[in-house]
Amino acid sequence: QNPIEYEGTFPLPEAQLDRFIMKLSIGYPSATDEQEILRRRRERREDAFTLQRVTDADGLLAMRHVVESIHVDPDVERYIVDIVRATRSHRHVAVGASPRGGLALLKLTRAWAAMHGRDYILPDDIKYFAQTALSHRLILEPDLWTDRGAADEVISEIARNVPVPVINEV
Repeated sequence: QNPIEYEGTFPLPEAQLDRFIMKLSIGYPSATDEQEILRRRRERREDAFTLQRVTDADGLLAMRHVVESIHVDPDVERYIVDIVRATRSHRHVAVGASPRGGLALLKLTRAWAAMHGRDYILPDDIKYFAQTALSHRLILEPDLWTDRGAADEVISEIARNVPVPVINEV
């Protein structure tokens, strides 16, 4: 999703925003990284390039199975629900995150745990991904529409204020 201030970009309808699992803002590369991009393109000597396959369909299915097998403590599930529901009653939010937001948070944190060699998710994983999974799903009150960071601030505030469950690592 390109920033709204780019010419020719328009806000997506709420129903479409809710279908993106997360929103990332990567910004511009550093000068060194930008020069590295140019160097790599120059050395390749052509626009087209071939990607090397790193897995096959069976490998993808195995990865999905690993992610789906990640343990989720019921207290952590409740923590996700509490965060998502808090978006619906926040004073700066006109429309909060739908249940899809909670599902996105669950999927992201399970994948994160798997990538870090854990077979369980932690409340810290939820906090880490809350903004990424939820901020683009909020419709803010009109007085905050021009504040680009307001949705992130709302999610940060919610994450600070929702009680964190104490989980014993599995």
